[in-house]
Amino acid sequence: MALPAPAGDGPDVTAAANVNEVISAQRDLVDEFGIFDNWIDRYQYIIDLGRRLPEFPIASRIEENRIRGCQSQVWFTAEMSGDRLEFRAISDAAIVSGLIAMLLRIYSGKRPQDIVEAPAEFVSELQLEQHLSPTRSNGLSSMLSAIHRFAGEALAAT
Repeated sequence: MALPAPAGDGPDVTAAANVNEVISAQRDLVDEFGIFDNWIDRYQYIIDLGRRLPEFPIASRIEENRIRGCQSQVWFTAEMSGDRLEFRAISDAAIVSGLIAMLLRIYSGKRPQDIVEAPAEFVSELQLEQHLSPTRSNGLSSMLSAIHRFAGEALAAT
């Protein structure tokens, strides 16, 4: 979504700098899912997204990196790169891998402050809780909690 042109002679650099990148990424994802007419196509797309996840190192598949609350196995890591949080994750389940891919698109490479300030509106806008099994919804909630915990810890460390 483009910002409205500011009044005056030049672009409003301050307004552009204040755009929450997480909210923008959520809007982009919701718009992208708008092309699908039904949930069968959405499920397939989610699975396809998961198939494209980057490799996750075997050495990082340790208990310390495992997300609790997921029915399937999920490993999640975060590290700061400059002023941005970079997330990596993998699951042993196709749908969960797709959910991870969605989360990485929204949150990875973003500023911790943007992560903390942005509610996860895409979950309700995409009606994920209504279309995922209760265990998958719990897993998604656990992954979102981990992302926000990582972001909060990164903010506290600065």
